[in-house]
Amino acid sequence: MELFCLEKDAIIRAQRDPNIFFDERVLQSLLTVEDRYVPQGPYFKRVQKDIQPFMRRMVATWMLEVCEEEKCEEDVFPLAMNYLDRFLAAVPTRKCYLQLLGAVCLFLASKLKACQPLSARKLCMYTDNSITSQQLLEWELVVLIKLKWNLAAITPLDFIEHILHKLPFPEDRLTLIRKHTQTFITLCATDHSFTMYPPSMIATGCVGAAVCGLQPDQSNQTLWGDNLTELLAKITHTEVDCLKSCQEQIEQLLTSSLKESQQQHQQQQEGRASNKGMQSQNLSCTPTDVRDVNL
Repeated sequence: MELFCLEKDAIIRAQRDPNIFFDERVLQSLLTVEDRYVPQGPYFKRVQKDIQPFMRRMVATWMLEVCEEEKCEEDVFPLAMNYLDRFLAAVPTRKCYLQLLGAVCLFLASKLKACQPLSARKLCMYTDNSITSQQLLEWELVVLIKLKWNLAAITPLDFIEHILHKLPFPEDRLTLIRKHTQTFITLCATDHSFTMYPPSMIATGCVGAAVCGLQPDQSNQTLWGDNLTELLAKITHTEVDCLKSCQEQIEQLLTSSLKESQQQHQQQQEGRASNKGMQSQNLSCTPTDVRDVNL
């Protein structure tokens, strides 16, 4: 009798354990420890002198596109951004090391969450070989020490299933809400204004934004939104006003992100039509060109 190993052909995930979501103690434990992994204070004002918020966003976009290119699990990017924010909140860092730090955070997060972790060689390639494997390994130890080897951080994704389990929707509806919520969480991770928000609040606000955005009956959306907010606030023990503010901020971020994406798309089309082939001489091999940060 022959035995076949399927791990090389496909990623086989374990099924969700319903006992985890029926037991209220699991959610309570997450709420109890989540503050340990939130950066304390606005580090751009108190710690970082050389790094600006737009630089963080550029590197975050690069990290996200690396994850998309490598088809990483959805947990990798938010966890990597948590490492990056916690490190920047503790250690003054020169901007020329920011992409290296982002690569190291992806390296560590993929080891913890991905079935097939990112390799040092690939990460160096995605930086257009602006860093070396030796630098990556050296900085890996530095980040581990500064984070006190505490890598099992709580992220907003850890709360999604606990929240959705308590909502009165059919499974097909929950599947769509889950997909939109994950997208919103990823978007929040690229914006520095959500850095100090508790993961449970970000997750709850993203669920609320996803549900309201998918609500077909616009006439009752205000009443439904208020009832939904109260229900979500009760699930995660969050203040209603704080949750409303967070959800509004998420919706504003989504709107501005969509506008920016449309503008970039139009600019790209205009550039290709008027200047074909001229830009190929100065293109970076990385998904997002972050060479300006390294100058």
